[in-house]
Amino acid sequence: MARGRLRIHLGAAPGVGKTYAMLQEGQRLRGQGTDVVIGLVEPHGRRLTAALSEGLETVPRHTLVHRGTAFTEMDLDAVLARRPQVALVDELAHTNVPGSRNTKRWQDVDELLDAGIDVVTTLNIQHLESLNDVVRQITGVTQHETLPDEVARRADQIELVDLLPETLRRRLVHGDVYPQDRVEGALTHYFRLGNLTALRELALLWLADRVEEGLQRYRAEHGITAPWETRERIMVGLTGGPEGETLIRRAARITTRTPGSELLALHVVPGNGLAQPNRLGVLARQRALVESLGGSYHQTVGEDVPEALLRFAEDENVTQIVLGASRRGRFSLLLRAGVGQRTIHRSGPIDVHIVTHEQAAKGPSLRLPRPARGTGPARLWSALAGAAVLLPLLTLVLIALRDRMGLPGALVSYMLAVVLTALVGGVLPALVTAVAAGLLADYYFTQPLHSLDVVHTIDVVALAVFLAAAWLVGTASGAAARRTGQARRATSEARVLSRLAAAMMRGQDLPTLLEQVRENFSLTSVSLLEHGPGPGPVREPGPVREPEHAREPRWYVVASTGERPPERPHQGDVEVPIGDRLALAAYGHGLSGDDQRILSACATQIGIAHTHGALTRHAAETDTLAAAERTRASLLLTASHDLRAPLRSAEDALVRLRDLRPTGPSREASRLLAAARSAVRRAAQLVTDLDDLSRLHAGALDLYLRPVDLDEALTAALDDLGTSGRTIALHLPEQLPYVIADAALLTRVLTALGADALRHSTPDTPPTLTAGARPERLTVRITDGTTSEPNGSRADTLPLRLSRDLTEAMGGTLDHTTGTRAFAVTLTFPTSTHHAGR
Repeated sequence: MARGRLRIHLGAAPGVGKTYAMLQEGQRLRGQGTDVVIGLVEPHGRRLTAALSEGLETVPRHTLVHRGTAFTEMDLDAVLARRPQVALVDELAHTNVPGSRNTKRWQDVDELLDAGIDVVTTLNIQHLESLNDVVRQITGVTQHETLPDEVARRADQIELVDLLPETLRRRLVHGDVYPQDRVEGALTHYFRLGNLTALRELALLWLADRVEEGLQRYRAEHGITAPWETRERIMVGLTGGPEGETLIRRAARITTRTPGSELLALHVVPGNGLAQPNRLGVLARQRALVESLGGSYHQTVGEDVPEALLRFAEDENVTQIVLGASRRGRFSLLLRAGVGQRTIHRSGPIDVHIVTHEQAAKGPSLRLPRPARGTGPARLWSALAGAAVLLPLLTLVLIALRDRMGLPGALVSYMLAVVLTALVGGVLPALVTAVAAGLLADYYFTQPLHSLDVVHTIDVVALAVFLAAAWLVGTASGAAARRTGQARRATSEARVLSRLAAAMMRGQDLPTLLEQVRENFSLTSVSLLEHGPGPGPVREPGPVREPEHAREPRWYVVASTGERPPERPHQGDVEVPIGDRLALAAYGHGLSGDDQRILSACATQIGIAHTHGALTRHAAETDTLAAAERTRASLLLTASHDLRAPLRSAEDALVRLRDLRPTGPSREASRLLAAARSAVRRAAQLVTDLDDLSRLHAGALDLYLRPVDLDEALTAALDDLGTSGRTIALHLPEQLPYVIADAALLTRVLTALGADALRHSTPDTPPTLTAGARPERLTVRITDGTTSEPNGSRADTLPLRLSRDLTEAMGGTLDHTTGTRAFAVTLTFPTSTHHAGR
């Protein structure tokens, strides 16, 4: 059976019209003859929304009783049995009442989709799990009902139901969103203009990212490599030269002037073996500049820089490239076009900006051709020098044997010199040697002698064939030498990686692995660095001066080997990033592109070893802590069980002692007996608190969350506090929403906090309890009078700790504040949507 399709109406805040849009879609589909039913709709008292559901078949809800209160939820079995084509299900992130088949409503929707039923649903942006902390920072409200982003990402269609913040606030004032008694609080808290604007931006950006994901998936499936300018992506090419900062700032200005654009920086590591370690520090500073401007830094390896730039641009859908004007002189540019010109010729639809800078045209005026990959500059010059020595010596020998060998023998001998040169230096020295040998053969071995003129046609043909054969043989010999070098290097790389993998399998520690890397690449020292909190480098005593890297991320050394290892990535001659938090830095000679590639693979393996070790240590520490926690909980349970009987016996003994004298005890004796009984009761209460705290941490304390009237909980708490002659001043509004809590535990928390406040206040200044409602939340603040002990010690007392843990277990929060003469505790609980007032 084909899986059903999911359509989500996404909104930035309550009241934008998601449910209304969902019902409109249902009416439209019904008008087209589609079988549509309402699985569940929450109109929230909005007349227009309720009116729009008329005419649509509604599957009756089923009722669940939880902690004495009846709740209604979507009847999943009934909808599955009805098997409509489309089901309308409101509030995808909703948490079902305990006792339902699934914990979350999106799980119900998943079952409907598996049954082949299409579902149209609604969702607010604040309920997405990835944005939960961002929404809390914006609104100050923690959303407890969250939805995994992956559930929303799997939707076949997401439609944004957008509304201007000003329009939404007008709807709120007119009573189209909340009842009138909640409008003022909503306008001044959650529905502030800034909050709504920020939430709307979050919704738009999140949906834009989903659209971008779909576009990239479509391009990949259809093999589209040409950039589509749906969003401007500006890439700046960095060479590691001093002009890089100018290019970055220029690209950043282009990005700023194009809303919604992205900034990327790319450095191409040359693959010809000509590494330049002096540029690593410059690149590190330029990378920090790119990231500070909101861009991202990337590196790639490529022998042909324009090809590497354009390949990356196609992969990332780059629309504009910013490059610096060439630093090479005019004569050098006549021999070979610069990177910018070659990139422009191949860029196609990608715009290329050439930016001038102070270093333009200040480089060397002439640049020799680069040797073939695999030969290297040393072998090129060695081959040319060898040819310069070999050709004259060979010519002298051939002149002496000219009468016996003639032109054919000379050409064969010269061919041997060309092959030897190709084997040493590659194609370029072979071609130079072939031309020089041809000229020498023409001058010394063709008629007329000692002249470049050729009289006989056969000699012309022989020279032409020699040059062609020399070029072919030189090319083949150079390619063979290059492939031989590549095979040798591949064997060496495989050996390095296999040795490192074997060392990891044997469980070698990080310093040993780093020492192996240092030896393999002939480095002076190597460090594995991690970004984050940790011990920084030791500072010498003396006046503190802010270093140049004061604003850089803080790094600390995880492991190192060698003399004076680097303490920060940019300090080393070689830097290899490993993910977001790790980096490998080393002192030593600069590495070629191939060496950097194999070092990156080694660094990745070392990063995996570090992560595996950290996870192993964490698991061991967790097991140790769990064992200690189990032991502590067992001791607490045993101690509480053993103490209850002696405490009960002590209280009974005090009661019997009071009743021993027929005329009753004296006033002083009565006072002492009462104080003793109070102390025994308090000790018994502490034992009970310890028992409950242990059960709570062990997950053995049962919770029955339901809508609770705060008045009832306060009345029960005041009854538990007893008639001690002390008072608590209550400041309660006439209308308070019900809170979602456990009635018994809420009473317990209020009793404990009230008793603690009475104990630390004076008779002249009684404690106060103030309650107030906020959007979807209710706060209770308990403040004592003057205190005679340091307020800092109050935060660690057992009653406060138990109250905090119980409150958090019920989904609320407990915060305390300490003043100069008073200590205050603030409780916050979510309110019930099923009970609007008392």
